[in-house]
Amino acid sequence: MQSIAWLSIVIWLPIGAGIVTLAMGDARPRAARWSALVGSLATLVACVPLYVGFRNGTASYQFVERANWIPALHAQYYLGVDGISLPLILLTAFVTVPVVIAGWTVIERRPSQYFASFLIMEGLMIGVFAAADALLFYFFWEAMLIPMFIIIGVWGGPRRVYATLKFFLYTFLGSVLMLVALIYLYEKTGSYSIAAMQQLPLALTVQRWIFLAFLVAFAVKVPMWPVHTWLPDAHVEAPTGGSVILAAIMLKMGGYGLLRFSLPITPDASRELDWLILLLSLIAIIYIAFVALVQTDMKKLIAYSSIAHMGFVTLGAFLVFLILAATGTSDGATVGMDGAQFQMISHGLISGALFLCIGVMYDRLHTRDISAYGGVVNVMPAFAAFMVLFALANSGLPGTSGFVGEFLVILSSFRASFWYALLAATILILGAAYNLWLIKRVIFGGVANDKVAHMQELNGREFLVLGVLAASVLLLGVWPAPLLHMMDASVQHLVQQAVASKIPAVALR
Repeated sequence: MQSIAWLSIVIWLPIGAGIVTLAMGDARPRAARWSALVGSLATLVACVPLYVGFRNGTASYQFVERANWIPALHAQYYLGVDGISLPLILLTAFVTVPVVIAGWTVIERRPSQYFASFLIMEGLMIGVFAAADALLFYFFWEAMLIPMFIIIGVWGGPRRVYATLKFFLYTFLGSVLMLVALIYLYEKTGSYSIAAMQQLPLALTVQRWIFLAFLVAFAVKVPMWPVHTWLPDAHVEAPTGGSVILAAIMLKMGGYGLLRFSLPITPDASRELDWLILLLSLIAIIYIAFVALVQTDMKKLIAYSSIAHMGFVTLGAFLVFLILAATGTSDGATVGMDGAQFQMISHGLISGALFLCIGVMYDRLHTRDISAYGGVVNVMPAFAAFMVLFALANSGLPGTSGFVGEFLVILSSFRASFWYALLAATILILGAAYNLWLIKRVIFGGVANDKVAHMQELNGREFLVLGVLAASVLLLGVWPAPLLHMMDASVQHLVQQAVASKIPAVALR
């Protein structure tokens, strides 16, 4: 099965489908919609062999493809997946399908361009997770900004130009520092192979600068405090599908970059500066949670909650050094890493579902203001059930996927420090506060006004989309083992890379 170029297929199939969809033009909107749906479903089906053929128990790249790309720079078209990247590829392919379905009748202006942008972006995002060559990774990393820029700029809200420029400038400027770091590593290794860069011994001073360059690029994408301000604006102005992809996939690229580049390439600097990541993570979890509590726009509230939840990802990833210092062993660190990785997948499903729920209400009342709603359960009971489920999952309710990742991070933090664990666990109360406060004001109570009274229940298309996401959230909540087993070997290898010093002997004298 691995003799077939499955990774190239899942990268270029949606891009090709996007080009075909774009070529249909605005004269055939129905054909464009069906082309986009077929393309997204075909990509998801093409991911099945990746999941079925993936071998648990090894940290090595699988489904490897290698060919010369830019010989003069020793850059290769080098693809491969492990237990860290494959779950994110599956998430990308899975989430794109409901995004296409959700925009089926909502997008009336330039539908072919809208759906084509999502398909092309899907292929580029999968390329980010599949790239084993750093220059190829950077190519996909930057290229996927273009379709998202177009999606927000063309189909966004009144302040879409401001939001797109802020989004693009933040992410692009952060990436420039990453490129500088990658060029330096290329000069030292003579190759853009990520594996070669991970094996390169570097002096501590060099590691510090590379770590900070990576941190800026990936912190913007996560986003971490204080470089998070672009995200609420982008979410508010983006169409529903854009918000779903932003929250479900694009934020995860920052966490993926920290796991793929920062920890294994600069382990000594990561150990020395882990306090900075932990501090920024805790600020994001605590401060941003309070910010979410006072929001009046539903999209802004969920956007801020995404920042807080991604704080658990960075917290779990960098607990390894505290655990090593506290216990003399890194055994418990794999639990935190597992939690960080699981949290990325879980949050992708839950946040995407919440933004789709907000989109359902916006399509009916054309406002995201919380004060415009109230008593929705009286007129849309099925929708209310989904909305409550996703909000509780976002709060970390046991039995949902939201519980598993956060619980593993808190469990790992006990190995590092009781106070870290207590603080992280206490913070969960804030998450429950802003989620339940939202539900109370929007879903429950008496019908607030005539507009709410005339809201229509979910149609078949909306019920299908939310139902599939609800089933996924519950399935991962009660049966997380398949996903954890997939990640296990790669996470253990990553922990070993993180705790092993790479300072060359000459630098120790």
